[in-house]
Amino acid sequence: MSNNATTDTIFLSDMRVETIVGIWDWERKIKQTVSIDLEMGADIRRAAASDNIDDTLNYKLVAKRIQKFVSESEFQLVETLAEKIAEILLTEFSLPWVQVRVNKPGAIRGARDVGVQIRRSQ
Repeated sequence: MSNNATTDTIFLSDMRVETIVGIWDWERKIKQTVSIDLEMGADIRRAAASDNIDDTLNYKLVAKRIQKFVSESEFQLVETLAEKIAEILLTEFSLPWVQVRVNKPGAIRGARDVGVQIRRSQ
């Protein structure tokens, strides 16, 4: 691993957002709760040294942006939702890599949740 490799991770877990997602007619008419987990590559050394929020990824801004996007979206597939979230994080926040997990709690009878997890990089 080179000295330039970004191995630090900033994460947000179980961010719950109400959105329209699904393929069935009834799913297109009501908002459902999705749970989103994000892992984002970052080099936190400068922020750790300065103790200044301007030197790191501001996860509050990330959360607000993703919550707004998801709440306004109306995708049929959680796969599409996850891909679009990854695109926003990589482009708008200039991250080297992201891992996005989107869960649809209660979507499958007998299972706590179902969803997708993707990893994307620049």
